Amino acid sequence: MSLFRVPSPGIVLMLAVLAPCLAGCNEPNSAAAAVERPEPEVSVITVKPQPRAVASELPGRIAPMRVAEVRPRVSGIVVERLFQQGSQVKAGDPLYRIDPKPFEIDVQSSEAALAKAEAVLHQATQQARRFSLLTRQRAVSEAENDKAIAAERQAQADVEARKADLARAKLNLDYATVRAPIDGVVGAALVTEGALVVQNQTRLVTVQQLDPIYADFTQSVTELRQMRRAFENGDLERIAPDAAKVRLMWDDDTLYPADGKLLFSDASVDIHTGQVTLRGEFPNPKHELLPGMYVRVRIEQGIDSDAIAVPEQAIQRDAGGGSEVFVVKHDNRVAVQPVRTSSVQDGQRFVTQGLKAGDRVVVEGFQKFAAGDKVKPEVWTEEADAGTSAQPTTNVLR
Repeated sequence: MSLFRVPSPGIVLMLAVLAPCLAGCNEPNSAAAAVERPEPEVSVITVKPQPRAVASELPGRIAPMRVAEVRPRVSGIVVERLFQQGSQVKAGDPLYRIDPKPFEIDVQSSEAALAKAEAVLHQATQQARRFSLLTRQRAVSEAENDKAIAAERQAQADVEARKADLARAKLNLDYATVRAPIDGVVGAALVTEGALVVQNQTRLVTVQQLDPIYADFTQSVTELRQMRRAFENGDLERIAPDAAKVRLMWDDDTLYPADGKLLFSDASVDIHTGQVTLRGEFPNPKHELLPGMYVRVRIEQGIDSDAIAVPEQAIQRDAGGGSEVFVVKHDNRVAVQPVRTSSVQDGQRFVTQGLKAGDRVVVEGFQKFAAGDKVKPEVWTEEADAGTSAQPTTNVLR
């Protein structure tokens, strides 16, 4: 005997009729669940125009403050190298010693010639005195006296010439010791002991002063013209030369810890590149900056008195590649706002068009909503976003 009974055709028909009604009873519950879904929390900032320095990031190269290619002032054979390569030297420190014996002999020869000239002068002086006395006594003619006076003067001139020869010989002997002309770091030795060096030709070593050090960077004439126009229109305010800040950035976007000062802007334009050269000076006590190193230079050239800036992560891109932000309206619904942007400084993107004071811009939580949704805005702070790249940069700057 079967444990289950087959339902009658009437019951089956009744269930088929009631099934849509039973399904419809669940729809209000689904709608209620949708209404009760909590509003997503998003981080926002309130736009507030404030004065900001307008900075430009420009490519540059490090250059030594002073550089000297050391060459010998006398010719000879190198007998000793007196420095450690890569060490710090002071002006006057000995670097090389050239064989001094030939120059010592020249000094002795010059001293002997001077002694001989002085003896001749002594004899000529005595002779001139005697002739002067005899002339007054009319014992010799005036012509003989004149010859004696001329001989004395020639002897005096010869003594002076021998003194100059002696001074030159002593100078060459001193030049046999090649000394550092400036304070700085000495480079690689280019000659070794036993090498023949030629006066004023052979390059021995290079000394470079690295603290402080220069950074030479370039800016296009177009940017300079735009900056000048902004100053004339009043869009930007000038920064006093002694207040302008110049900073260096490494390849990994970290900042060199010490600020520099702007020295000058070149008065001419490179005809090949259309660039103007500027130079900044930076302290370099640890010799982290080396000549020839590529850097990026950030220079503050003006102040925008009512600049609007938002964190860089607040800027989104539309399908066409344009910039846009999400703005929370008064009813807490999100709307898309196209904007025009300019440079980035310390993680802040300057907005030139599209935002006004009081706008609430979404900074975090983009994945939680779509345009038109109602959200729960929370105030965004930099501390809450410490994991972004902008925050470490700000810390380095300050």
